[in-house]
Amino acid sequence: MNWIAKLYYKIQRLWKAISLYIVLSGPGLVVMLADNDAGGITTYAVTGAKYEYYLIWFLVILGPVAYCVQEMTVRLGVITKRGHAEAIFEGFGAFWGWFSLLDLMLVNWLTLITEFVGMTSALMIFGIPAWVTVTAVCLLMGFIVVNGGYWTWEKIAMLFCALNLIYIPAAFIVHPDVSGILAHGLVPNLPGGLTGQMFFFLMANIGTTIAPWMLFFQQSSVVDKGLKEKDIAFGRFDTLLGAVATVVVAVFIVIVTGTVLKGTEVTDAAQAASLLRRTYPYAGDLMAIGLFDAGLLGAICISLASSWAFGEVFGWAHSLNNKIREAPWFYVNYFITLVSAGLVVLIPGAPLVLITLFVQVVAVTLLPPALVFLILLLNDRKTMGEYANGVWDNVINGGVVVIIILLSTAFGISTLFPEFFGQGGTP
Repeated sequence: MNWIAKLYYKIQRLWKAISLYIVLSGPGLVVMLADNDAGGITTYAVTGAKYEYYLIWFLVILGPVAYCVQEMTVRLGVITKRGHAEAIFEGFGAFWGWFSLLDLMLVNWLTLITEFVGMTSALMIFGIPAWVTVTAVCLLMGFIVVNGGYWTWEKIAMLFCALNLIYIPAAFIVHPDVSGILAHGLVPNLPGGLTGQMFFFLMANIGTTIAPWMLFFQQSSVVDKGLKEKDIAFGRFDTLLGAVATVVVAVFIVIVTGTVLKGTEVTDAAQAASLLRRTYPYAGDLMAIGLFDAGLLGAICISLASSWAFGEVFGWAHSLNNKIREAPWFYVNYFITLVSAGLVVLIPGAPLVLITLFVQVVAVTLLPPALVFLILLLNDRKTMGEYANGVWDNVINGGVVVIIILLSTAFGISTLFPEFFGQGGTP
């Protein structure tokens, strides 16, 4: 009977740990799965159509990279009780603070436009006009934000995160070549060599894995949620689980398009969904639904990242736990950013392709300094104490940051000057 009692107590402890994680989870899962936004889905879909399963190994590597960067925001947010924008202002002065804030606001607004592009194009497949989608999304996001506070917002966001996994059943529907995935997808290789076009695709996938808004969002989210020092372990696990989930989703999207659309010229995820519907109607429908969900989840997080940073810098109330009358400028910023981005998509002849280009370029200008600031802030032992970066933290995270800075800069150059690397097109 002794072993029964021991088993009972072990199960009880495990259940308590799971229950506590459910309460504390959210920032890591949400930010990672929201990273698979409309632009990310398009990148993965086009990658699969162009290179079949051959770049799956590269996506798998990006998971630990994303975790290393985002884990630092957990520690920094918990210990300082400040969002990333506020931390930069206090640590590096007004010049870099304003540079980071204005750059973030611009790139987030442009990215938000691309999320609306993804959502409208996804629902147009089902015959829903763009103006209906924009109106419904703005109303839904407004309702989520003004009702219930942070906890309610987070749990609703996590429901949309769960829907992000819809690509997994889509992959099973198309009956992929499992042996091909194992033989070609998990073995590092670059089909055709490191050509200009291959380089562009690699950079595009990196760009969808680490984005500037993610640093600002997760750190502010940790602060708004009220995580304490004792919760850091759960925050790390939450971020790790999110990193695994985002890689799984990316891989399954590549599997879907790599199986059905290999060799097909695909320019975006909505086109991929339409093409899939011709041979696998259910898989195509799931791709379209997933694209809408990705755009919505991205919009939910990106709009909040801007509003949190805006409130932090100006010292105004900026919590979802504040009512509108308690934090008017926080909500004004949120709704202006949201509605204006949605309206741009409805403008006839709006330069949406040019906007997408600017998103990539402006993000490159913000990502390197934001990552450098993050490393420097984590090395402030007076503030961080035992949670400051150790030697190995700096070696690993510093190496990741250096590589990302070099590659993201090269990506920005390749976006502005495609002929520089000799590529003939963009994903």
